[in-house]
Amino acid sequence: MKCPNCSNMENKVIDSRTNREGDMTRRRRECLNCGERFTTYERIETTPLLLVKKDGRREEFDRRKIMSGIQKACQKRPVSIEQMEDIVDKVEKYFQESGEKEVSAVTVGEKVVKELYNLDGVAYVRFASVYRDFKDANEFLSELRNFVKNREDH
Repeated sequence: MKCPNCSNMENKVIDSRTNREGDMTRRRRECLNCGERFTTYERIETTPLLLVKKDGRREEFDRRKIMSGIQKACQKRPVSIEQMEDIVDKVEKYFQESGEKEVSAVTVGEKVVKELYNLDGVAYVRFASVYRDFKDANEFLSELRNFVKNREDH
């Protein structure tokens, strides 16, 4: 692993931790040249999952894109980075375990919407409004009313 400070390839692992699901290892490393400490993550490599976009294009599943959308929806909300990462992990794991090699972007988006619904109402409505491409304020209000009604029923 190359040191991000001096680019030296010689380093030692100081600490290793596996996440709860056991599918990722976090390692703290120290460069043997400059002493810089840095973190690396190891993930099990799986068969790439392809997203089928609305226009028929196919692209590889990208955790960063999903995380970016979730972060925008959760901006200035009491939602931690760990909670956001958990959503991305759940979504990715769900589709990896499905055994499908291709999945529609719509299905992935709906899974994210469902996870946000259970986490934070404002983030849910924000994400849904962009993802579902609300055309006007009435669609936004309608979604908000449904959300509030469903929360009151439970």
